[in-house]
Amino acid sequence: MESDIAQTAPSYVTPSYEAAVDELSSAIARWHQAGATVVGLSGAQGTGKSTLSLHLIDALADRHGLRACMLSLDDLYLTQAARLGLSRRIHPLFATRGVPGTHDPSMGLAVIRTLLQAPASSEVAVPRFIKAIDDRAPLAEWHRVQGPVDLVLFEGWCLGIGPAPEDESSRPMNQLEAEEDAEGRWRCAIEAELENAYRELNERIDRLLFLQIPDFDLVAQWRGEQELANAREVEGAQPMSQDALSRFIQHYERLTRRALRTLPDCCDALLQLGSDHRIEQVDIRS
Repeated sequence: MESDIAQTAPSYVTPSYEAAVDELSSAIARWHQAGATVVGLSGAQGTGKSTLSLHLIDALADRHGLRACMLSLDDLYLTQAARLGLSRRIHPLFATRGVPGTHDPSMGLAVIRTLLQAPASSEVAVPRFIKAIDDRAPLAEWHRVQGPVDLVLFEGWCLGIGPAPEDESSRPMNQLEAEEDAEGRWRCAIEAELENAYRELNERIDRLLFLQIPDFDLVAQWRGEQELANAREVEGAQPMSQDALSRFIQHYERLTRRALRTLPDCCDALLQLGSDHRIEQVDIRS
């Protein structure tokens, strides 16, 4: 899982972005000195969590002498077969990856533990999910990380999100919920996951960074750009159509909007993004 940011840095990686990385890496180094080993990066789809993680890994090594690696929540997705099983047993919408219930939290906890405790010079296999084929890669194609590491940068779109607050309406939020989950069984199952398995995953995060977008409507635009990049991973793969992408994002809307309301007040560092992806402000809280 070596970073190659020099060749892949997006256009929003500017000198001001690098300054933000410098500030954040210094905060993470201080947190590590105080005992933190897992730093979460949460934010809506397409906000640049992976790119930021790779820059932070390099900055932590170069400026603070710390070995960090990235673990992505996306790489913890259940296999396609397992999700189809969920769709038959619980609700058809669980066939689509994304929401709590479609990952393997216990595998994530085990990988984090192994990365931090691995014997010197040993190799740790880190799961890899291939979005272009919508399935987990075979074990031989998983990432390999030399252990142990000082820090795990754990990035994911729904990290830090808790169960529904009392003031949140349970009524359908969009067309998908109204037409395909009218009785709320899918939504109820997601909330149960947040109460249980995902609570354990969130509790393992020592410090949380939140990338805040100015408007939910940007998710469609940024996720579309990400979809094009995913399709390039596999020869012959095609990105989602606009209609399919619109439906896909509706799976995430309820929790994304909840994160935008709740996480700015409880994260350890808030990164405010502009509509052009640039980091406009960094607020270190702890």
